[in-house]
Amino acid sequence: MKNVLVLCTRNSCRSQIAEGYLQNFAGEKAKIYSAGIETHGVNPRAIATMKEDGIDISSHTSNNVGEYKNINFDFVITVCDNANERCPVFPTSAKKFHCNFPDPAKAAGTEQQIVEEFRSVRNLIKDYCKQFVENNL
Repeated sequence: MKNVLVLCTRNSCRSQIAEGYLQNFAGEKAKIYSAGIETHGVNPRAIATMKEDGIDISSHTSNNVGEYKNINFDFVITVCDNANERCPVFPTSAKKFHCNFPDPAKAAGTEQQIVEEFRSVRNLIKDYCKQFVENNL
């Protein structure tokens, strides 16, 4: 079983969504973790957006990357440029992947526009995670 870490700045939206999809697509092939350089709690809109697609991330927690320093990761996926630039060095041979997704938590406008931004980012992350699992696990 492979260990996969998804890393973002705050571990509240993008990394939580990716963790949910990677768990869904990988099944027993991998243990999925997500963390942030900071922790801000799981965004309620991320939870609602994932629930729309049949994935429950309501029990996820926002974790600091330092909590996982003793885990030997096979893959580290950064989902924002800030995390990619500030990603700590892991004393492992983890293969690193990076994809900068827009931050839906920064969406502005009407409630409907914000919801649509969360859905759009969710779908981008879903496609990325599906391809990651197909190509690497």
